[in-house]
Amino acid sequence: MAQNPSGPRTLFDKLWDSHAIVTREDGQTLLWVDRHFVHEGSFHAFNKLKERGAKVSRPDLTFGIADHYVPTRRSGRTIDPAIQSMIDQLERNTSENGVLLFGLNDPRQGIVHVVGPEQGLTLPGLLIVCGDSHTSTHGAFGAWGFGIGASEVAHVLMTQTLWQRKPKRMRIMVEGALAPGIGAKDIALSIIARIGADGAQGHAVEYAGSAIRGLSMEGRLTLCNLSIEAGARCGMVAPDETTIDYLRNRPFAPAGGEFERAAEDWLQLRTDESAQFDREITLNAAEIAPVVTWGVSPEDALPITTMVPDPETIPDSGKAAQVRDALAYMDLKPGQRLTDVRIDRVFIGSCTNSRIEDLRAAAEVLAGRKAKVPGLVSPGSSLVKQQAEAEGLDRIFQEAGLEWVESGCSMCVGMNGDIVQPGERCASTTNRNFKGRQGPGARTHLMSPAMVAAAAVTGHLADVRPLIEERS
Repeated sequence: MAQNPSGPRTLFDKLWDSHAIVTREDGQTLLWVDRHFVHEGSFHAFNKLKERGAKVSRPDLTFGIADHYVPTRRSGRTIDPAIQSMIDQLERNTSENGVLLFGLNDPRQGIVHVVGPEQGLTLPGLLIVCGDSHTSTHGAFGAWGFGIGASEVAHVLMTQTLWQRKPKRMRIMVEGALAPGIGAKDIALSIIARIGADGAQGHAVEYAGSAIRGLSMEGRLTLCNLSIEAGARCGMVAPDETTIDYLRNRPFAPAGGEFERAAEDWLQLRTDESAQFDREITLNAAEIAPVVTWGVSPEDALPITTMVPDPETIPDSGKAAQVRDALAYMDLKPGQRLTDVRIDRVFIGSCTNSRIEDLRAAAEVLAGRKAKVPGLVSPGSSLVKQQAEAEGLDRIFQEAGLEWVESGCSMCVGMNGDIVQPGERCASTTNRNFKGRQGPGARTHLMSPAMVAAAAVTGHLADVRPLIEERS
């Protein structure tokens, strides 16, 4: 749907227009990039620079973070030589190009999509890219964040620009109040279950409505993080006072009077009253229950109170075949109650759910209770870890029987030593549940931190609400 440049515009249109430099005849537009995050996997792009004898164009707008390959059990242990080589390579590439690195020994180290907001590098109105699909997370601030491929990373390193085709615009409204025990992860999985893993394909998504405005910044980060699992190009929430309060006094954010002036501008970043979207959907917050996934796609999600689907009842033969395949991999029976599904371990962490609010939600359920299965808790950054320890959350996790480790992508990606063993079933706060995501043959059920805690203390997928009510 073409829009009149002088007419009402969506938040995304405003961000697009403010970063567009030139548009080619083929419809591709050259965009200015405000922030570029690189991590261990970005070595391919740095190699391209070396081949050309080039340097990073704007090292002041480029930030390195060690997260994907870093081991989370670092104290007194020898790091795997292959992983150490990746970490060393990132250090060399950033050092040779004058790029600030939040490295393994930096007290600010953590997962890129946790560190960016935490440090105030993520600000409203910015265009942010990284060689990681979950860069959509940063849209929680009314920024435009998206993941790019290795050749695009090299293009940004050399030019601080990127060619893109403008996506369509989609608005997802969530109205009403969430019930106790329901959070952003439940909203996100409910959306994906409704529209499908490709339901937002080719769209820039804006989340709006009273339930979204009621979310904390941590909740909005979780929601925008999972936009990519619905096929969206990016997800965003318009800045408001919650955004401003979070950013005040962040290390890289503006300070003093400059911050107050910036905040006035940031609050103007919103969709105009009568701006048109290509697609709109609305959810009722009161109808959202705690959600878990049962299959091998985030769209295979259902309320915990329901049952595993039966492929025999699905008229679409292709979809029925997908369900059969997923059930076979997950070792589930059609019609089995989700609360009867036993688990082998739990994981709390990842760029989706590893911030302080996530850890508090899990600790609230675990306090004074014992986990029936082993598990790992990996905070999203060294600063989150420090804060959690100051609040005594680490003791709650350890007394429940879970392992408290350092920050990193950890068991989400299974490339750093933290994996789910073949055939094991894991209740996880991560973002992807495809076959082998957490390790070869691993079976992953996605859910919120509170729901993972409920699974830990019961030994099976469980509704967290009765456990919360016991405390009230």
